[in-house]
Amino acid sequence: MRKPELLVPASSLEVLKVAVIFGADAVYIGGEVFGLRAKAKNFSKEDMKEGIAFAHAHNVKVYVTANILAHNYDLEGVREYFEELKEIKPDALIISDPGVFTIAKEVCPEIEIHISTQANNTNYGTYQFWYKQGAKRVVSARELSLAEIKEIRQNIPEEMEIETFIHGAMCISYSGRCLLSNFFTGRDANQGACTHPCRWKYAVVEEKRPGEYLPVYENERGTYIFNSKDLCMIEHIPEMIDAGVDSFKIEGRMKTALYVATVARTYRKAIDDYLESEEKYRENMPWYLDQISNCTYRQFTTGFFFGKPSEEAQIYDSNTYVKEYTYLGIVGEQNAQGFYRIEQRNKFSVGEEIEVMKPDGDNITVTVKEIQDEEGNHMESAPHPKQVLYIDLGYPLEKFDILRRQEKEEM
Repeated sequence: MRKPELLVPASSLEVLKVAVIFGADAVYIGGEVFGLRAKAKNFSKEDMKEGIAFAHAHNVKVYVTANILAHNYDLEGVREYFEELKEIKPDALIISDPGVFTIAKEVCPEIEIHISTQANNTNYGTYQFWYKQGAKRVVSARELSLAEIKEIRQNIPEEMEIETFIHGAMCISYSGRCLLSNFFTGRDANQGACTHPCRWKYAVVEEKRPGEYLPVYENERGTYIFNSKDLCMIEHIPEMIDAGVDSFKIEGRMKTALYVATVARTYRKAIDDYLESEEKYRENMPWYLDQISNCTYRQFTTGFFFGKPSEEAQIYDSNTYVKEYTYLGIVGEQNAQGFYRIEQRNKFSVGEEIEVMKPDGDNITVTVKEIQDEEGNHMESAPHPKQVLYIDLGYPLEKFDILRRQEKEEM
C-alpha cells in the first residue's frame, strides 16, 4: 500500500507554518511571479527561504508553483526567477508550460519538476511523455475518474508519482483553463489574475429585447450556473489509495490559516487512522465530517471521481460560503506576564467564549480573561484587524494554536 503524501497550500509564511504544524507532509506556495494566484499574498525571496528552512526542520517538503501559461515576454523573467530558486532550493517546481519546463531543466536540473493540473493530464500517454522529459510527478486533471487514475497507475513507471486534488474549490473550466475572466474584465486567469466570474449571477438577454433579463433557472435570486460545490473526498480515502494516488492535494492558496489548519488536521487524522486500520477510520468518520465543515465551504461534492457530475454538483441559488467558525488569530510567543501574542483577525471581547484549536485534534472552549495592547493597556475588545495583542485565556497555549469563534445559528 502506498502511503500518500498530504499536500497543503499556503498563501503566506504564517500559513505555511500552520500547515506544517497541523499535519502537512508537503506545502505548495507561490512566489511573487509566475504562479496562478496573483492576488494571494505570495512569498518574497526572504519568506521563501525562511519557510523552506522551517518546513525542512519539521521534515516537510515545499513545492513552488510556476504554472502560468507563458507568453514570449515571460520567458526571460522565468529564467531569472529560476536562477533565484536554484539558490533557495525548494523540493520541486510545479510547471504546466513546456517552454517554462525547458528553462527549469536548463537552469536548475537538480530540482524536481511536477507537472501542473493546468497541463490537462488526462491519460497515461501524457504521463509517459512527461516522465521521459524528466518530470518526477504529474498532477491529474480534475476531470478524471478514479477508474481512469487507476488505469494510469497501471501504465506508468512505479517510481513516477500521481498527485490528485482531494479537497477544495472546483473550477468549472476544463482543467482550470478559463477564458471568462479575460473576456469580461481583461484579467487573464491563465496568468494568475482570475476574477472568478464562475461565482457571478447570470441571466439570458435576448438580442432584440435589451435590458430584459431572463433567468436561466426560475428563482427570485437569479442563478449561478457555473458555481460548483467544493470537492471533498474525506469519505473515500481507501479508494484514493487503491487507485494509486501518491499525493493528496488540498486546494486553497487564497485561504486563511483557519481553513488550512482545519482541512490539514482532519485529513492528517483520517489518513493516519486508515493506515492504522480501516475499522478505526470508519469509526472516526463522524468526527472527520464534523471537523471538515468547521471552515468556510460551498457544500460538498465528489467531483468527477465516480463519474461525470450531475446538476447536483452545482449551487444555483447562491455564491456564498457556508461559514460555521470565525478566524480570530494564531497564538504566538508568551510575554513576561505570561500573556500570549496574537495578531488579531476578527473582533472578540473580554468575557467571550472562544475555541482553541490544537494540532492534535482537540478543540478547547475557553473564556477570554484579559486583552492588552502592545503597551500593556487593558482593552475590553479587539476591534482592529491585524492589531498585535496580548491575551490571557486562563488556559496554557502553544505557539501556532488557532483561535476561532463558533457562529451562532440563526433562529
